[in-house]
Amino acid sequence: MTVWTPKDDGFADLTNHDTFANGAPHNTFKRLRDEDPISWTDYDQGEGFWSITRNQDITEMNRNFKVFSSARGIRMEDQSYEEYLARRTFQEIDPPEHMHTRVKLAKAFSKPVVAQFEEDIRDLCAEILDQALANDSFDATKDIARQLPMRMLGRILGLPDKDLPWLVEKGDALIANTDPDFTDHVLDKMETDEYRKMPFNSPAGADLADYAKTLMAEKDASGDTSGILHLIRAPGKDGSVISDEEFRNFFCLAVAAGNDTTRYSIAAGIQAMCHQPELLGQMQTGDDAFWDLAPDEIIRWATPALYFRRTLTQDFEAHGKQMKEGDKVLFWWASANRDETVIDDPFRVNLTRSPNKHMSFGQSGPHVCLGMWLARLEVRVLFQELSKRLKKIEPNGAHKFLRSNFVGGIKELPVRVHLQ
Repeated sequence: MTVWTPKDDGFADLTNHDTFANGAPHNTFKRLRDEDPISWTDYDQGEGFWSITRNQDITEMNRNFKVFSSARGIRMEDQSYEEYLARRTFQEIDPPEHMHTRVKLAKAFSKPVVAQFEEDIRDLCAEILDQALANDSFDATKDIARQLPMRMLGRILGLPDKDLPWLVEKGDALIANTDPDFTDHVLDKMETDEYRKMPFNSPAGADLADYAKTLMAEKDASGDTSGILHLIRAPGKDGSVISDEEFRNFFCLAVAAGNDTTRYSIAAGIQAMCHQPELLGQMQTGDDAFWDLAPDEIIRWATPALYFRRTLTQDFEAHGKQMKEGDKVLFWWASANRDETVIDDPFRVNLTRSPNKHMSFGQSGPHVCLGMWLARLEVRVLFQELSKRLKKIEPNGAHKFLRSNFVGGIKELPVRVHLQ
């Protein structure tokens, strides 16, 4: 029965962030897929929820946005309607309203436009790797995986380079708000509603909001339209404009999600190279067809977003379970990405996996990740540049995961390298 996760007896508490400090509880997810794929989970900090764990079920339900709505929040935690309205982004709005924001940014994140960044990304990778690989041992998350998304984020959003370390620090505190290594305001250990209307219920959201307001005032005064932020504020075809609150929330989302998800995909890929030495040789000899497939497998392996929540707009029955209107439903991407009925040998990285029916980007639904082409390109170029410099890479101590049941990531990854 045991398939991967240590300290997981198959009955892990999915509501407890400490559970995920050892990595996703894959033994529990496998038991649920096999025995109870639509399972009820009690939650002592709020309303209970349904856990959906099979890949096919999640794919079908995610497509059905009229029944499985995003318009009550995408996280496990409960919030009042007032809090939801104050903190929502276009991730938490259903079509057709969802598309009003999405279409403003779709072109900027389209495959052809993103492809134009390849040379910039390659130059950044070379600079980052030259610096990291000057040492034979280091923390690959901190010195490699964290660096590339942070630097690209600045270019895409049009942010000053000097501000990027501070912004990423705030983004970490925002999205990893249950890990004391990233924030003093640990969400499940605080008894305050001071920041309940701020993104992620975090003081970092307030800090980022102040920064964004000042940044855009300076950009407007100087006529600076670099980056994509001016696109989100442009009037839509119907003349509608985004509110200051909506812009604040989008900015916080871009800083947090745009950095963390790619970072943890890169970290997971490096971890896989340490434990599957054959991957290095495959990368070194891979052709274009190989590199069209490899990034998705690395991102599947990582699954940086462990789940997204939906809320039922009507009663719904599946696998003999009667779910009721208003019930919370969690799509566990982490489970879908290890579902052996859809993904062969899912606990092994196969860089030529095709087809690859992973769910890391929220595929099949209208909220599919806006930045997926950028994530794929960053992962592709980083591993192309890393692999050609290496003779060998190996662990140099235990890796550590985030304390979070929402964001899955290796926050510390000590490695030792031998160069070509």
